[in-house]
Amino acid sequence: MFNIPCLFLVLVFWGPVQGGPMTNPHPNMTDQELFWGADQYDFSVVLPASGLECFWHFAHRGEKFYLNFMVQWVTGVGHDRHLSVSVNAPSSLVVGTVDDANGQINFEAEETGFYQMCFSNFHNHFGTMQVFLSFGVYYDSFQDPTKSKEEEKKKKEEVSKDLNNTLSIIEEASHKVENYVFHMFRYYSFGRMRKSADSYLLQSNSQYITWWSTALSLLIITSGYLQLLFLKRLFITKTCTEDEKPRC
Repeated sequence: MFNIPCLFLVLVFWGPVQGGPMTNPHPNMTDQELFWGADQYDFSVVLPASGLECFWHFAHRGEKFYLNFMVQWVTGVGHDRHLSVSVNAPSSLVVGTVDDANGQINFEAEETGFYQMCFSNFHNHFGTMQVFLSFGVYYDSFQDPTKSKEEEKKKKEEVSKDLNNTLSIIEEASHKVENYVFHMFRYYSFGRMRKSADSYLLQSNSQYITWWSTALSLLIITSGYLQLLFLKRLFITKTCTEDEKPRC
């Protein structure tokens, strides 16, 4: 009889512990270690009339943060291609603002945390626009904080022994190559962004020219037909009898 209440308590408390959600998937890793590394994102987003969209990206203090954007197409009545862009630091300070159809925001992060990027379409009260975005961070001097102490010890040993460590040279060269490849993909995405914007512009101009050419052709044909009818009516003659006399 004494074992039955104990078994009941074990089942009651064991269920929530084992079946509950896992709030911290990496308990042994800090934010500095979890978000460390160079990364890049590029995609398109559609902003409705007077719409606002915000995105967040993590950056470390002292590293490079960049944002490129370009308006691809705008639809609506009285549309404006200008887009209002602002970047806020984790402490809610405004780091950079741009109000144009395309632009760049580059800066060195002075705080560690999530930076907020907001895109506002308040210029267009009746127009929708599609914007291409490319943003990310890159690290010129990559160094894992968990291995910084070990690397310092290794450097001291290397200086004292005055030996050429081939592995460190290979690692440094690989990081440089990785950084150059990252910048190459960054400029490639910006070129792809401009190419897509030009393609949308050509399509819109082609539709504009086609519709106006069709409308003007119909107008010319209709006006020519009406002029011909008017001229024919000027030469209409009526046969007159003896009682009827022609009038002016």
